[in-house]
Amino acid sequence: MTTRDRTLAVLVAVCWGLNFPATALALRHYPPLLLVAVRFALIALPTLVLVPRPPIPLRWLVGTGLGIGTAQFAFLYLGMAAGMPSGLASLVLQASAPFTVVLAGVLLRERLTGRQVVGVVVAVGGLGLIAAHRAQVAALLPLLLTLCGGLGWAVGNVCSRRAQAPNPFHLTLWMSTVPVLPMLALSLVVEGPARIGAALGTAFTPAALPALGGLLYVVVVATLVGYGIWNTLLARYPSSTVAPFSMLVPVVGVLSSWLLFDEAIDVVEAVAGVLVVGGVLFGSSRSRRRADPVRREPSLVRADA
Repeated sequence: MTTRDRTLAVLVAVCWGLNFPATALALRHYPPLLLVAVRFALIALPTLVLVPRPPIPLRWLVGTGLGIGTAQFAFLYLGMAAGMPSGLASLVLQASAPFTVVLAGVLLRERLTGRQVVGVVVAVGGLGLIAAHRAQVAALLPLLLTLCGGLGWAVGNVCSRRAQAPNPFHLTLWMSTVPVLPMLALSLVVEGPARIGAALGTAFTPAALPALGGLLYVVVVATLVGYGIWNTLLARYPSSTVAPFSMLVPVVGVLSSWLLFDEAIDVVEAVAGVLVVGGVLFGSSRSRRRADPVRREPSLVRADA
């Protein structure tokens, strides 16, 4: 991976790390399933009118949208609404990185280098240390919901990699069309019309402005900028090369949540965070001869749906 692309991957981690306190603000006003639907509806509506559908098989477009858009955020927001602190959520969700590496190895036959294996093991060890430490004070259900969100993200990563979209930003926009209707239907059933109406009807009141700001950050920065760059990197490199950078997200998430919400950081979490960063940096430092972007195979970019 080139220095420029590694810098872009770190930039995505910063955008996504700040996304967690922004989401926590949004969830103070919007029910979790409705928030997923509104988040993607704000992108999907102009996309359907202005952006041509990427010339990729429909199954990979739908798979990316269901994995990244529907499963990841439905479970994540439900977990945070159930009591998962934003800093801890940013950590647990990064289980998507080892999930992605395993799924890419099994489904895409991507081979791992020794450095990648060691880096992932060290980073996962850091994640596990923080999770074990925080699990002493966190309920089990929010933790499990957030882990399911990480698995959904991993499935979406693999589908995005398999799609090999010629314009990854168009894939980012069009994947946003997938979660809207399923999430609206689930929100109507689970959260109810009265709660939905109350949230939307008071969205522009002074009390709701911090939540609106959080929602706009999630839409513009985390989704358009973050996933636009992320899908571009997935189109250039193997999933197992890109995915470990997501482990940097909890470092930003924990620090920003501490600054904004006074979520405590202790010595154990600080040491574990160093392991996460060190594992990612070690695993992403591939030899020069393996640093070139992956060449696309014609069979991976041909649209057949």
